[in-house]
Amino acid sequence: MEETSRQSRPSTSPDGDVGCLPEVYLNASSLHVTPLVWAVTLVVMVAVLLADLLIIGRRPHEPSIKESTIWVSIYVGLALLFGLGLWFTSGATFAGEFYAGWLTEYSLSVDNLFVFVIIMSRFAVPRHLQQEVLLVGIILALVMRGGFIAAGSALISQFSWVFYIFGAFLVYTAINFARQGEPEEEDFKENIVIRWVRRAVPFSRDFDGAKLTTRDSMGKRLFTPMLVVMIAIGTTDLIFALDSIPAIFGVTKEPYLVFTANVFALMGLRQLYFLLGGLLDRLVYLNIGLAFVLGFIGVKLVLEALADNNLPFINGGEHISWAPHIPIWLSLTVILGTLLIATVASLAKSARDKRKGRELTSVGS
Repeated sequence: MEETSRQSRPSTSPDGDVGCLPEVYLNASSLHVTPLVWAVTLVVMVAVLLADLLIIGRRPHEPSIKESTIWVSIYVGLALLFGLGLWFTSGATFAGEFYAGWLTEYSLSVDNLFVFVIIMSRFAVPRHLQQEVLLVGIILALVMRGGFIAAGSALISQFSWVFYIFGAFLVYTAINFARQGEPEEEDFKENIVIRWVRRAVPFSRDFDGAKLTTRDSMGKRLFTPMLVVMIAIGTTDLIFALDSIPAIFGVTKEPYLVFTANVFALMGLRQLYFLLGGLLDRLVYLNIGLAFVLGFIGVKLVLEALADNNLPFINGGEHISWAPHIPIWLSLTVILGTLLIATVASLAKSARDKRKGRELTSVGS
């Protein structure tokens, strides 16, 4: 991977020597990723997912807290190492963009887990089968997000005004996040794809292990509810991607970084589902934190659109010089700080509520 720069201005040292500053200080504007790097990335991703699928298929089970913690730590560690690799090969700017994008996608993926819990409950998926359901759903989500990323990248490269739309949409989404709170089971509605599959395909009422098809007492081949649940997980994540893909384009314009940040965020999601489990109900301020992050990125996108403006009905088609540039280090600080504050505040409130509940119980007895 190489950096390319819009400006040909050479870097200089304090003594006036040219080319002495490290790569991190260069005014890099784009990340050049060769087809070989893309191919290796895709091959490694597919290999990891296939290995994961084979392991789960051989021994379906509900992972313990210890097992989930180990795997979440591994995926987080891999993401951190990948960012360090970017730092050494392409500079701190792109590494910072990757970390900011990964944190954004990871935090939004945690919000997806609330809906995943509802889906598992709605379809009464046995606990020992939920790993496979999640993994296949995540694979579907990765494929569909890849298409979203390609489309978004093509739009951005051709039409810079798309940032106005992305930014306004994220601000609107942030307001909804803050007002609506976490989804409840009664709020869940099957999307059009699930409803169509239910009508068009013959289904059995019961699961048959992890199988997608089974036979009834008459020998007729039927699909099991496992297929519907996998489709529900995959398509629901696609709906969430309508928020997350514009959000990550707000912190990096590089398709490779957008894609890899999504891969690392989603690949550890299955283990995170089992690790957080009962903790999800305690993250009461997560939506407020995510709303702030989305709102911040939305405003950042609008400011960038104003700085690069070429729409004739805004400032006569001229760039707007007063629009500030928000550096990646500030974006990373805001995202990480907001998520930490939301998490700590949520757990503190949960502990207070639990303590009050015990006190009321002791008084009542």
